[in-house]
Formats: sequence, structure tokens, C-alpha cells
Amino acid sequence: MIRFICVVIYLVIYLILSIPVFFVEWLIGKKNRELRDRSSLRIVQWGFRCILKIAGVDATVIGFENVPKDEPVLYIGNHRSYFDILLTYSRCPGLTGYIAKKEMEKIPLLSTWMKYLYCLFLDRHDPKQGMKTILTAIDYIKRGISICIFPEGTRNTGEELSLLPFKEGSFKIAEKTGCAIVPISLNNTAQIFEAHLPFIRKTHVVVEYGRPIYPKDLDKETRKHLAVYFEEIIQETIDKNAKMV
Repeated sequence: MIRFICVVIYLVIYLILSIPVFFVEWLIGKKNRELRDRSSLRIVQWGFRCILKIAGVDATVIGFENVPKDEPVLYIGNHRSYFDILLTYSRCPGLTGYIAKKEMEKIPLLSTWMKYLYCLFLDRHDPKQGMKTILTAIDYIKRGISICIFPEGTRNTGEELSLLPFKEGSFKIAEKTGCAIVPISLNNTAQIFEAHLPFIRKTHVVVEYGRPIYPKDLDKETRKHLAVYFEEIIQETIDKNAKMV
């Protein structure tokens, strides 16, 4: 329980102290939007790394060298914990917007930072709004901003090595822009928090970044079923890495 309390206290203090930072970042953005974007990214990444340290998360990271550093990509990954976002976002080499559930938009201050960093809020119950979100994500990729989405569509609460079916709509972002897709496989992240609410426990997790795959390099039949193709890649990887945790 001590770790949970410490994380909550840190998060509250961080968000409160970030209020004047918003103003500074706004001023920076008036002069140099690119500089504001970079500084906002690093501020949030620093905050996430602090939370991971307080929570006692020990991460083995594999294949990070696979991530392109000079072009926007579509990150896709399995999703079992809120800490998946902290683990992956804290390592993004460049500006990256995450696609989050609509409910996150109601959280004061946190949602402001998310909007600053090009995160999008997806209404899973409104297909029309969902398509609008995907179209915005496509525009971001064209502007050089990477996007991360969890194609299971929600946090998976099933058995540890299970996956929910990946949704095809998630991959439209890469199909329409031609950007690379980078699969991220996460093992044991639910053991940080979700597996024993409300306790946060010191946990070893494995995060593996797969090689970037461009849809245009795949055969025609595979391109028709990108969700299944990448679901198989991530399933194979989390099965392989299970022995490491």
C-alpha cells in the first residue's frame, strides 16, 4: 500500500506543480511550436520515469534499437495495465500521440498534458467519432508525429498470455500513410497494479520492440488482414518472453 500512496501523492503534486509549467509551455509555443512540443514530451517522460521508479518497476527492454528515430511510426501493442502507457511513452524517441479512451478526457490537468502531446480520445461506442479520431491520427502521422494504439480496443483482463482480437481499424493509420508499424510486446505488466488492486508491487516486466514493418512490403493477402498478422507476432513474442519474468 505504501507504493500506491507514494505514487498517488507524487502524481497529485506533479499535476499541481505543472499548472505554471503549462503557462511557460504556452509562451514557448507562441515563439517556437517545435521547441514546446519537444520540451513537453521530455517533461512528461521524466514524470513517467519517476512514477515507474517509485512503483518499483524493473523493466527488461529488448529491441529498442529497432525503433526508427527519424520518421513517424505507428506503435501497436498488447494492453494489460495502465502502466503500459508509462512504460512505452517514457521511451518514445520522438513526439508521439496515444489514442486513449474518451473517459480520460475528463481528468483535469492530465487531459491537458495529453492534448498538448497530441493524444486523441476515442469514443468506442460511436463509430462516426471513432473514424474521425483515426483520420486525425492519419493527419498527425503525415505531420511527423508518431501514434501509439492498443488494437485490442480495451485493457485485457483475461489470462496473462492471452490477447483480445486486434481491431482492423487500428491499422488504417499505417495503411493510409505508408508508415512503419512497430509492434510492442509487454509481459507481466498487470502484476504491477491490476492483478492485486489497490496495491502496487515491485515487479519485473519485459518490453520488446519488434522490427518496423511497412505494409507495402507485405504480400497482398497479408495486407488485407494486418490485425491478424500483428496479433500473431505479438502473441508469439509474449509467449517467448514469458519465461523471463
